[in-house]
Amino acid sequence: MLGLRRDYFAIAIVGAAVFAVCTIASSFAVEWVIDEVIFPRFESDDLAPGAFLTGAALIIGIGIVRAVAVVVRRSFASMGMWRVAETYTDAVLDRLCAQPITWHRRRPDGDLVARAGVDTESAVSVLAPIPFALSTVLMIVGSTLWLFHLDAWLGSVALVVFPLLIGTNIVYEHLVSGHFTRAQDHLGEFSAGVHESFEGVQLVKAYGAEARETERLGGLAERVRSSRVEALSVRSGFEALLDVIPSLTNIVLVVLGAMRVDSGEVTVGEFSSVIFLFTLLVFPLRLIGYALSELPRSRAAWLRIQAVVTEPLEPDPRADIVTAPAGVGVALRGVSYTYPGEAQPAVRGVDLTLTEGTVTALVGPTGAGKSTLVDLVVGLVPPTAGSIELADTTRCIVFQEPFLLSGTVRENVELGEPLADEQVWRALRLAEAAEFVSHLPQGLDTVVGERGVSLSGGQRQRLALARALSREPGLLLLDDTTSAVDPATEARVLSNLRTALASTTVLLVASRPSTIALADEVVYLAAGVVGAHGSHDELMRTVEPYRALVEAFETDRRSPHEATRAAGEGVA
Repeated sequence: MLGLRRDYFAIAIVGAAVFAVCTIASSFAVEWVIDEVIFPRFESDDLAPGAFLTGAALIIGIGIVRAVAVVVRRSFASMGMWRVAETYTDAVLDRLCAQPITWHRRRPDGDLVARAGVDTESAVSVLAPIPFALSTVLMIVGSTLWLFHLDAWLGSVALVVFPLLIGTNIVYEHLVSGHFTRAQDHLGEFSAGVHESFEGVQLVKAYGAEARETERLGGLAERVRSSRVEALSVRSGFEALLDVIPSLTNIVLVVLGAMRVDSGEVTVGEFSSVIFLFTLLVFPLRLIGYALSELPRSRAAWLRIQAVVTEPLEPDPRADIVTAPAGVGVALRGVSYTYPGEAQPAVRGVDLTLTEGTVTALVGPTGAGKSTLVDLVVGLVPPTAGSIELADTTRCIVFQEPFLLSGTVRENVELGEPLADEQVWRALRLAEAAEFVSHLPQGLDTVVGERGVSLSGGQRQRLALARALSREPGLLLLDDTTSAVDPATEARVLSNLRTALASTTVLLVASRPSTIALADEVVYLAAGVVGAHGSHDELMRTVEPYRALVEAFETDRRSPHEATRAAGEGVA
């Protein structure tokens, strides 16, 4: 992926190389000005205009070229770095989108968010300094040759000091690598914990668990802090060495240079250029250290990104769904599903055929496998056995817990598919949501807040239903979708569906007797197995467990006391 942006880095490296040459050339200019302009002025009390203009031209010209090189290096290095970050982010997001829901259910959302955000920035943070670091290597080689050209003794100092500085950087990178790797992993865990805590903020507040959450997140943050502190402790000692070594070198150069000037082996200008050159090299040498100090953190982040990007795509469950015969909306042939890590299947040996255009209620006690069966039909999870056939048409699902984006009503209904106002209002009317939406402050443009926090539970459910209905699906799956609305509104919704979407096959999970009675057919599910399939009246007459369950539903809605007694007797 880095190769996609090599043009930016190539230009940045050229700019850095020009900067390196100009840095060495500037020490030559200092030498020339001192020996040819300043020193003769003290000796003869006379200033040669030609020498002065030549010296000024050298210093100003080199300075301008050096400044332009800095701008080119920084601009293109930064652009290259952020283009690589864009490439990494796109790659992570593309892979996250391509993985099926079964893959996502096994991974914390916060950790995945960290890999697409924090890890991406950390992975590319080392790239921008690389052109300057490469130019520093060029400066070191050029400076060593220049110093040997001036004087062998001064050159020998560079021959000792530069490898020492590079060796210090390499040792540091080796020592700090493990600390940064752990810190990056802990940061992903902390991000996942924070995301989970924010998602469950209502639960935390309702149960007064703020102290528990604070302690839990504090523990995760402490792990990040400890890893970072350990890494920074190593880094601080390393940076102190980077400060001490050049300072001691300058002292050695001053003493040695003074001796060489006194013996006449070097001129004052040459000696000054050596000190000037070492002074200019102090910051670039530190930048090599910075680049190497960022390398472990960037590598740790890059490995976390690669773990997502290179992980093989799991098969899309929808790819195994085949087209049902004409007139059949849904056909399940011996379908079973076992959740990963579980021994008992949630759904076992289901054989079921639903005619196109019918409304079927899926009824069963808690844990019977109703939601799992709906997930199988819509293609969110793959069956571990059996096959699924569906009519070749648009399929939509409305989940038991409606999810709304933090945008407007219109954005939640459209969900990325631009619709005309009339289409949006039609879907809202079918979902019995048009009336309350029309009374909102800005109508369709009213912002509903994160997860629809400004709306009631029933309003959120109806908006989620309108989102599905706006697609005019041929297969509509409702997972207890209208549980938060009153029976009268629910009846009107089902009546609207029958009128406006007469050819739509509807499979709905229901726990309200009035809803069940409105369905054309009922599928009774118990312990993951289809116990009965027929009309509501027929099942009430012939299937005792079904009749007891429906009566328990009715009792639960009439009297909490009776519901408790029924549950105690094992009716529901």
